[in-house]
Amino acid sequence: MRLNSKTTISTKPLNSSKEQHSNKGIRYILSHMHRLRALMRHKDFATLVATFTILAFGIYIFSVFSTDYSFYQKHYLNSGWLTIISIFGVSLLSVKLLYFLYMGYNFLNYKSIASVEDQQLPKCTVIVPAYNEGKQVYDTLVSIVNSNYPKNKIEIISIDDGSTDDTWQWIKRAQEDLGLAISIHQQVKNMGKRHGLYHGFKNGSGDVFVTIDSDSIIEEDTLRNLVSPFAHDPNCGAVAGNIKVLNTKKGVLPKMLDVSFVLSFEFARSAESHLKSVMCTPGALAAYKSISVYACLEDWMHQTFMGEPSDIGEDRALTNMILKQGQHVLFQKNAVAYTNVPETYQGLYKMFIRWGRSNVRENLEMAKYVFSDFRPHGKTGPRLLLLSQLLHMVFSYPLVILMLFFVLTHPLLFLSGSLLSILVISSFSVLFYAHRYKVSEGIWAYTYSLLYTFGLFWITPYAIATASRRGWVTRGLS
Repeated sequence: MRLNSKTTISTKPLNSSKEQHSNKGIRYILSHMHRLRALMRHKDFATLVATFTILAFGIYIFSVFSTDYSFYQKHYLNSGWLTIISIFGVSLLSVKLLYFLYMGYNFLNYKSIASVEDQQLPKCTVIVPAYNEGKQVYDTLVSIVNSNYPKNKIEIISIDDGSTDDTWQWIKRAQEDLGLAISIHQQVKNMGKRHGLYHGFKNGSGDVFVTIDSDSIIEEDTLRNLVSPFAHDPNCGAVAGNIKVLNTKKGVLPKMLDVSFVLSFEFARSAESHLKSVMCTPGALAAYKSISVYACLEDWMHQTFMGEPSDIGEDRALTNMILKQGQHVLFQKNAVAYTNVPETYQGLYKMFIRWGRSNVRENLEMAKYVFSDFRPHGKTGPRLLLLSQLLHMVFSYPLVILMLFFVLTHPLLFLSGSLLSILVISSFSVLFYAHRYKVSEGIWAYTYSLLYTFGLFWITPYAIATASRRGWVTRGLS
């Protein structure tokens, strides 16, 4: 390069490339500190940081006290009744592992049924009971009307179950805006979801009944995908839809439940469907052959348990009665509904209590027929499914007692062992979700497992002890 008389040369020393790179990195960090601080204030991020901090702490404890574990095993587990507990624990874990492998095999062999042509679709009655849902019921009805289903083969019945808010006004507005395809009915008082469904079953004219919760939104092809199995399998009595969480942006609990629902539906119900024995068709989205419903309608409506009318778990009860008829109950992964879930701990545990109580009742009811010749083929599957449920019930109290024993006598052993187990077992849920959706959302499985292990472990024992209690439990919760 040539220099002219006007060219000046700086006498300042040039920074080395290493120094320039370092300064650039510092400027980058400083310029993004405000974003980092905003992220740290975000509840979701803070929750995930806390989750992995707790899990890391558990691994640290386990590594530090590894010699103590060997000492414990040598001096405690090799003596007396603690040896029996150890053998019992290993045996129970082995049974659970074998059951998981069995379900995994059935999951891998599951395939959803493709939608049939319009002329093969049955006439469908969609029943939408509502209680204090406000505008949400309007959005639900709009999503149903916008379905890709032949208009001459669908009727919609919406029932207001004595709401105390403006739900009835939104139902009437939906009828006005969306046309005469919607038939509406208002209960004189709040009588419960079962009564609302009963009205729909009694007044519907379809070959298939579809029940949809009033806080759920369905996709355009959901209805036709949901009812197509009835055209493929003449012995199909009911079909469960695939439920996803609608309100994932409204808190950390919906995010956790979103991962839990994916595992519950896309893994567990897929496996159950391959056995033609889905244990529960969800209230948020399910379809039933009308003749199968009529065969048990009055028994279902007037069901009692321990001398009290049953007003919860109507979905599990109806599924159970249809299975008892020897009918197949299937799952359609391609029939999707998005539903609202609890956003608070109180709402969550009350929902689980309601589910737990109905599970106790229906497991006992299922035990009355599942070991008989209730259908020509495929009886082993539902029997194993029930045995798994019964094991969960039977050992709920011993496991809680055992947990309390270790908490009091060996707290670090219990804590580190539990955290390590959560890390290992929950990784399956994370990988399963990540394979289908996003890794960043799948990691909520770790947080959910922590919450369930330490905050919801009491649900099953409590549900068993209070199984005869009535009431929706979650009414009035946001």
